[in-house]
Amino acid sequence: MTRLIAPLLVALCATPVAADTLVAARTIRAQAVLTAEDIKLVPGTTPGGISSPADVLGKETRVVLYAGRPIRADQIGLPALVERNALISLVYATPVMRISTEGRALGRAGLGETIRVLNISSRNTVSATVTGPGEATVKAP
Repeated sequence: MTRLIAPLLVALCATPVAADTLVAARTIRAQAVLTAEDIKLVPGTTPGGISSPADVLGKETRVVLYAGRPIRADQIGLPALVERNALISLVYATPVMRISTEGRALGRAGLGETIRVLNISSRNTVSATVTGPGEATVKAP
């Protein structure tokens, strides 16, 4: 009898726990900041889908989210601090010096994201990291 019970117990203990997936409660336009009213949990898992509301609340949509479809991590990000074509402060900093000039953002990005910036004075394009509203920093080599 114990020979029959042991495999049954192992099978029951190995059963995965069902998780929930976040979906859009309604169609949400791109560049909208997500609130609790915009999302809902549905039973089941979706590959690449997000299961925790804390991971999306306050984030900005990068694409249109359609009602009832799972929300994936690549569809959301931090709210943009730099808008495309905006004039921003472009900073190059080392432990010894700090140079700041004006640049034009060639995309939109949030805090910590990399963005391409046109240096207005030299007309060169550089990659920089957004460090604040209207500011991006070029990393020293």
